[in-house]
Amino acid sequence: MQHSPIGNLHVVNGASLDPWLASYPQGLRWDAALSPEPVTATMDRAVARFGSRTATSFLGKTMTYAELGAAISRAAKGLAAMGVKRGVNVGLLLPNCPAFIIYYYAILRAGGTVVNFNPLYTVEELSGQVRDSQVAMMVTLDLQATFPKAEALMRAGVLPKTIVCPFKDQLPGLKSVLFSALKGKEVAKWRASDQAGKVTLSADVMNNDGAFSPPALNVADVAVLQYTGGTTGASKGAMLTHANLSSNVQQIQLWFAGARAGEEVFICVIPFFHVFAMTGLMNYAVAMGATMVMLPRFEINATLKLINAAKPTVMAGVPTLYNALMNSPSIKKYDLSSLRYCISGGAPLPIEVKRGFEKVSGCKLVEGYGLSETSPVATINPPDGPVKEGSIGLPVPGTRLSLRSLDDPSVEVPLGEKGEICIAGPQVMKGYWMRPKETADAFVGEFFRTGDVAYMDDEGFSYIVDRIKDMILCSGYNVYPRKIEEALYEHPAVEEVTVIGIPDQYRGEAPKAYVKLRAGQQAAKADLMKHLEPKLSKIEMPADIEFRDALPKTLIGKLSKKELRAELLQKKA
Repeated sequence: MQHSPIGNLHVVNGASLDPWLASYPQGLRWDAALSPEPVTATMDRAVARFGSRTATSFLGKTMTYAELGAAISRAAKGLAAMGVKRGVNVGLLLPNCPAFIIYYYAILRAGGTVVNFNPLYTVEELSGQVRDSQVAMMVTLDLQATFPKAEALMRAGVLPKTIVCPFKDQLPGLKSVLFSALKGKEVAKWRASDQAGKVTLSADVMNNDGAFSPPALNVADVAVLQYTGGTTGASKGAMLTHANLSSNVQQIQLWFAGARAGEEVFICVIPFFHVFAMTGLMNYAVAMGATMVMLPRFEINATLKLINAAKPTVMAGVPTLYNALMNSPSIKKYDLSSLRYCISGGAPLPIEVKRGFEKVSGCKLVEGYGLSETSPVATINPPDGPVKEGSIGLPVPGTRLSLRSLDDPSVEVPLGEKGEICIAGPQVMKGYWMRPKETADAFVGEFFRTGDVAYMDDEGFSYIVDRIKDMILCSGYNVYPRKIEEALYEHPAVEEVTVIGIPDQYRGEAPKAYVKLRAGQQAAKADLMKHLEPKLSKIEMPADIEFRDALPKTLIGKLSKKELRAELLQKKA
């Protein structure tokens, strides 16, 4: 048997072993040319081509691309004067706001590396990541929710210095005045003597003419340290290069060929510090010269009002965001007809959520798949072609999926069989920051091991079964929580559900379901068990179902199993 490469295609005896090629969207080539470039190049083009177009809209304050570009130049010059250059890591501890976009691109323009931090993390959680990433400084807001955390890190000697952006400066004139007058308690106070030389106001960083000759950027340099969520172990910094990030944006552009440069409006609710929003909203929007309409956090009615008023054409979110919107009693009061592309990622999309949101919005909800380590987009369903429900779609251009044996990752499993998703492509990370062993363990040849179990059909569409580490071992059989969750979502009273494994004296482990019911709906444990009986085998049936008023979520709204497992351990202790 003769194996031979044709471009990047996998060919045996002249036949392709990449079944997705036959299903590719019309007019799109899997081997389309990609041109890795510095991430800042997309902003430079947007400023040159769409200078007069609105780039950002935040709580009523707008900036054009020309204004945004000028602010980035001033911030880059100020950062360079503070010592930011190649090899210097700078943290962002910010919600969605204009300051995030300005400093993200300014850090890169100065030659530095962006390190994204979750503003809702505790000081203890932040401390571990700040120490690990060795950031030289942190950019944050002057709010009580953010600055005291940076201050605590400075006092502990973990963080050298902080750049503070006043929140009122993010707001339009009247709102800025009213915020200062009415919301003063939300602003953090600090004594200059306590932080002498450690705190710099953003206005001082940007107090220059912006005349700045940026250093030459190497596309192989690390642009972003993106810490993994740590839901299945210690959080690690994925090193995403300029080539990784720029390639992923180009892959998205190729996939959504019908998107119109200079005309789209993106609603940005999920946080930019999360890799899904960083690439799929912010960087992609800039590449398209789109308007970014931002909210600092997701709130159902505020989001619906913003969609109704701003008429966005593109929305990206996690399944729980779409689930929350479609279950809102007030959704019928708002016009969602402007939406052209709705993308779901970050977690598996339950079929009932997909159908329900499409019914109330009139917009097709397209599921994709990716990870921090893949910048993140690896697969997505065709936006204009047939969508297979429950599928994560096809690999984006230049990306190969290989499903590997759960017992031996060097062995590829046949089509239709379950295996670990392994990904190769230009968007796959350089490795984990200062973790050579974990990096080596994460790869098999050129393929990144995702830890997710899936199968691929004969048309190249893949279907996530579950995470390897979420798999429950019941009496020696593999039980996948997602199958149980999907079955429970089909019950009309169920709004949200998550399933974990619990110790079981007879089976070793057994599934337990945590359920949130829809408002105004009632169901007993016996009702749900009866609903599940024809859908699951006896070994898959939950040992228990617990009802909750709310289920734990990450900041981007993804249902989180980590807290539920911690509860069990605490009870056991």
